[in-house]
Amino acid sequence: MKNPPLHRFATRPGFYFTDDGGADVVVRSETADQVWLSVLEGERKPSAFYQDAIRLFETPDVPLAEQIRNHSVCSRIVKQFGVRETLFRMEGPNYGLWYVHLPKAWDGMHYGYRADGAWNPKRDVRFNLNKLLLDPYGKGIDGVMELHPAAFSYACEVENRQVKGSPMGEMSTVDSLGHMPISVAVDDRDNAKHDGDPDHPHVPWSKTVIYEMHVKGFTMNAPWLPKELRGTYAGLAHPGTLAYLQNLGITSVELLPIQAKQSEVFLQESGRTNYWGYNTLNYFCPEPSYATKAAQKQGATAVRQEVIDMVKALHAAGLEVIMDVVYNHSCEGGVAGPTVCWRGLDELPYYRHNDNDGQLVDTTGCGNTFDFTNTHVITFAIDSLRYWAKRIGIDGFRFDLGVSLARLDGKFTHHHPFLHALRSDLLLGNLKLIMEPWDLGDNGWRTGQFSTPFGEWNDRFRDATRQFWICDAQGGGKSSHVGMQEMATRLCGSADLFATEPGRGAASAVNFVACHDGFTLTDLTRYNSKHNEANGENNTDGSDGSLSANFGVEGPSKSPAVVAKREQAALNMLGTLLLSLGTPMILAGDEFGNTQNGNNNAYCQDGPISYMQWDWVKSGAIKKNWQTRRMEAVAELIALRKSLDLYHHEDFFTRLTQIGLLKPSSRVQWFLPDGTMPMEQDWFDSSQRSFAMELLSDDMNVLIVINGENEERQFHLPVQQIWTSAWCSTQVNGQSPRRDDEGDSGSSLWTFPAFSITLMRQQN
Repeated sequence: MKNPPLHRFATRPGFYFTDDGGADVVVRSETADQVWLSVLEGERKPSAFYQDAIRLFETPDVPLAEQIRNHSVCSRIVKQFGVRETLFRMEGPNYGLWYVHLPKAWDGMHYGYRADGAWNPKRDVRFNLNKLLLDPYGKGIDGVMELHPAAFSYACEVENRQVKGSPMGEMSTVDSLGHMPISVAVDDRDNAKHDGDPDHPHVPWSKTVIYEMHVKGFTMNAPWLPKELRGTYAGLAHPGTLAYLQNLGITSVELLPIQAKQSEVFLQESGRTNYWGYNTLNYFCPEPSYATKAAQKQGATAVRQEVIDMVKALHAAGLEVIMDVVYNHSCEGGVAGPTVCWRGLDELPYYRHNDNDGQLVDTTGCGNTFDFTNTHVITFAIDSLRYWAKRIGIDGFRFDLGVSLARLDGKFTHHHPFLHALRSDLLLGNLKLIMEPWDLGDNGWRTGQFSTPFGEWNDRFRDATRQFWICDAQGGGKSSHVGMQEMATRLCGSADLFATEPGRGAASAVNFVACHDGFTLTDLTRYNSKHNEANGENNTDGSDGSLSANFGVEGPSKSPAVVAKREQAALNMLGTLLLSLGTPMILAGDEFGNTQNGNNNAYCQDGPISYMQWDWVKSGAIKKNWQTRRMEAVAELIALRKSLDLYHHEDFFTRLTQIGLLKPSSRVQWFLPDGTMPMEQDWFDSSQRSFAMELLSDDMNVLIVINGENEERQFHLPVQQIWTSAWCSTQVNGQSPRRDDEGDSGSSLWTFPAFSITLMRQQN
């Protein structure tokens, strides 16, 4: 069968429906000897390819490769799974691409690839025609991996759920059909499908408040949702969910990975799952398990539509959608891992390799690392991101282990081609792009070293805030490690890290105190050490340096004094986060005291430990409980931040700075409790824990007062203004600042509670 001319868009890998009722199918494999497109149909239904395909019959001791090599189109029936597989020999390679035109194609069609070539594991070549491979560009997916010998390209056995075999040994002869996920064609040719959609919110960085959440975990126990919507995309789009997010005041939701995922083999061996989703199975299609049962039953197109509808609903509510994406590694793991897609199609160019030993470079801790020195890997990632932005409507991306995406010859550079491709792309370059600025490779910590327009997670802010308000405060400030200089730097936008080039300002610092990875905010104040026993790794997983404290009792406490101290510490950290220059990010649930019972690595906890606990919503309906009071305090703080036009880009760095013409900021002033400005020795005194930061503007000045001492402290506030208290972290415990000079209009003497952060506002 001679292929007709290719569809005009089919010069890149992908599945392209054509106007003749068929499709052009393109896949990349630079090193395969031959690639086949496999189309799967039900055995008991008529085949769409009956006139084109030569029927094959099972012949003992004759490998599949030998049966299909002499036919351009052939089919076979696999009775065990009730399917007919039709194989189309593809033409190529043409600049690394293989092509075929399908005479018929339809939405929901199940398909995959089989690639034939050399088997030489010691040289990183592992072609195995017996493995049905996913389309790297596939828009839909069906099925899951079974822990079965068929999942692996090398000969192995699975005994008592343990995989036994050598990846450097013989090739597996077990067909993976029926044991692995398969690709599903999604017809998305309708160019008018987004007509009438709500406008994207386009929230400026200066107004952004990010809310990090897990789709399933946030909605699984939500009492306002009917059961069929809990744990789903549709549940996140529900009016009750949207109202909650609006009432809190956040502007942008950052979703933990929603691209299709697969659990690591070691988790499957122990009967666990990868709950967080940082183990991507496909970069173009959404995770099906987060869709409603009805959508899952209808198939990949319905799952995709549920995601699109979720994004539309969030946009209509004025909220941005940022996706956490994992392009640093795939779910195939190390060389002993399964063969799902990239390993079977073209392992050499897709992954980074050690020299001639058959092993993979791993700067991710997950067994493999995509090779972003390869132009085609960069193109693959950019195509995926553009698809989510253009076809699904996503407003931004957070890149997991971003340093691994920017290594050339093993070394990080902010001039990496991938970073240039992102910033120069007309679509992607105008979205919110956030980097996790570290990985596990050499010199992997690179906070502040990415370039404009990237935002970055600011772990220095996290650590300084925890140390100041938890660890040092527990010691009474006598052996302080974080004093005024460090805290002032973090409050002012971390110029020491982000003043790296002209035009880069405080908004590039994505400040946070807690995120999905580690303790929740409440657990930071309840536990001295991690309690990860439920993870099945003998409590050896997770960080041992969380900078947490239990305030005298490990775990929950009924002591009013302990509870009050913990709550004040939590509000101190939230206040610092939301009153600092930079872009704040809140972990979902921290606003009402959600806990993971001391687990600081709940990546494999698809259950109560990870799900948001909403019982307080019902119990707080009549009488306010502590969760309600905390949520209201956070909502008030966000509203205050949004009302003040003081959090725009701080011009840290200009061309004049580069030639040494420094100038002090005209917008920030600092004061000691006695009203004087700090001298040089004060900045270097780490025991100095009380100070004030004044932010100046044409409309209204504000004063952020920090009292990190274990006692009340008097402050002489700037006398040129009359001040009122707008928010204080101790208000949840019934304490507030008080003015000590009532009736004296020429003075501003105030007393601030111990261990407090207060926002003072200029009185009009």
